[in-house]
Amino acid sequence: MVWLSGVVPSYEQAEEVFARIGHRHVPRMSVWRQAQAHGERMGAYLEHQQALVSVERVVLPPPGLDHEQRKGVSMDGGMVNIRDEGWKEFKVGAVYDVAQRPEADPVTGELVEQAHGVNITYSTVLGSVEQFAPALWVEAVNHQVPQAADSSVTADGAEWIWNLTDDYFPDSVQIVDWYHACEHLSDAASALYPDDQQTAQSWYKRKRDALFKGNLHLITRPLDEAGLNDHSRYFHTHKRRMQYQEFREEGYPIGSGTVESGIKQIKGRLTGPGMRWSRPGAEHMLVIRSAVIGETFDALWTAAA
Repeated sequence: MVWLSGVVPSYEQAEEVFARIGHRHVPRMSVWRQAQAHGERMGAYLEHQQALVSVERVVLPPPGLDHEQRKGVSMDGGMVNIRDEGWKEFKVGAVYDVAQRPEADPVTGELVEQAHGVNITYSTVLGSVEQFAPALWVEAVNHQVPQAADSSVTADGAEWIWNLTDDYFPDSVQIVDWYHACEHLSDAASALYPDDQQTAQSWYKRKRDALFKGNLHLITRPLDEAGLNDHSRYFHTHKRRMQYQEFREEGYPIGSGTVESGIKQIKGRLTGPGMRWSRPGAEHMLVIRSAVIGETFDALWTAAA
């Protein structure tokens, strides 16, 4: 019942599934009560884990004994409507193994071996960075990220993400999501040629190649000369996180689709038409939904018993 409440888009649809498939009448309020009770139980277990696997408690292997499975972490935020509070941000962390498979190159469109995330799990918190960070750390420890010989963090340019990365994943390679960087480049092109979109588009296409190759000076120089410091600052700030060709050649993921997919799936359950949640109701469903989409529900249900 609780699992189903995190799968379908609403409690009403859970009631309908029971009626149509299970031939049982299970009122939506019964599904809701069970989701609240067990969402709180599982959430309390996750909070307890934060104390057990805090940064100070994790024992790392001796030098040279790290495991060889490359790990990845991505972070981002989404919005949920909380009654009497309005739209509030929930923060999501995706933790995964990095593997290679043929995909379309973002620049050429050619099929090439590219890094992507597998065995993805999620940590979601409706709250501040300070509340989110230890929850993400638990997920990272469960995935053995601290014991990995190699790992990366791929995300957008939000300052809170990179501050958290410096604190919790200081040895990880830092990568700004390629698609977010391209969006900023497109905005910069429009700012540089506000009255000539054809020229702006041509400039964007030329500079996108420079962006991929890590030649950021070819982007920042014309922006700085035009006094567009707000646009150039983004590329100055993240220069070392934008060496995309190098990252690609070394087998790192340059896109943060893992976490963006997770946010989309979470919003599919919590931001349907007209949905507004109590804060506890949203927190409990975030625990359930994250476990469902990360395929950790059964393990969490048992561990929290």
